[in-house]
Amino acid sequence: MTKLTRRALLAGLSASIAAAARADTGWPSHPITLVHGWPPGGPTDIVSRIVANGLSRRLGQPLVVDARPGAAGTTAAGHVARAAPDGYTLIAIPGGHASAAALYQKLPYRAIEDFSLISMVAEYPFVLATYADNTIRSVAELIAVARSRKTPLLYGTPGIGTTHHLLVELLAQMVNVKFQHVPYRGSAQVVTDLISKRLDFMVDPPTLLANLASEHALRALGVTGARRFFGLPDVPTISESGVAGYTVTSWQGLAAPAGMPASIVGRLNSEIAALLQEPSVIEQLRKVGNEPAPSSPDAFKARVAADIEKWVGVVASADIERI
Repeated sequence: MTKLTRRALLAGLSASIAAAARADTGWPSHPITLVHGWPPGGPTDIVSRIVANGLSRRLGQPLVVDARPGAAGTTAAGHVARAAPDGYTLIAIPGGHASAAALYQKLPYRAIEDFSLISMVAEYPFVLATYADNTIRSVAELIAVARSRKTPLLYGTPGIGTTHHLLVELLAQMVNVKFQHVPYRGSAQVVTDLISKRLDFMVDPPTLLANLASEHALRALGVTGARRFFGLPDVPTISESGVAGYTVTSWQGLAAPAGMPASIVGRLNSEIAALLQEPSVIEQLRKVGNEPAPSSPDAFKARVAADIEKWVGVVASADIERI
């Protein structure tokens, strides 16, 4: 290699590094798109808009929420995995990102490797509920009745392989009973059929069920988290109810395409952490049953990996057919 060629190569490399540094320093210089894969008005959409509004204010650029529902969030995740890692396309992913990785045999992305995981945003338990005048009044009674019956109790969820489905199968495995899963296309119809006594119980995030339980339209039997849910302080955890070690929570988090510059990941992580300390944001999240739960990128990555491993085990043990 001649000196001129070597000099030109080094100059070009230096120019590229300098350009990248300038790009990072100038970020963000135009609007950012925040994608998610769930219907407008649902829990992921609501949390996404809380985050988008807060980050818009903190970053000085609009964050436009782009809902792309379909295939349990995998359509949106595949779209973002293929986007440029320049900090202008982000994705809000829920805990279903991990259960989808356990259920689907083939996805248009790798659940961890194809994303820059930025931070968890919020965490929430599920509520296990039955119809209001059921003689079953606790999780312990639910399990006892399930063991005594010749036919299994019926429970409804928004679909096969959802976190709702898998957490009930995990419970069934831990207490050695059989429940019959009835999949629906969404939680609203599950609630309708439970109130009508076509089902024996259901599980869902507290966004909807906490209000229905408070209004006595349904009876909350237990919550799946490690501690009682702030919106239903009189309802025990399932672990408290005799299923020692049973703890399931889900989450909302922020990610981007793999390869996003570390400086942008770090900036977003610190802005999320600061945003989730704002009293107004905490109040907004708690209104929809979520607790702020900021994390480091590494901690978020570890959580996703742990949840995938857990749900892979449940899918295999429950003999759930992978899609």
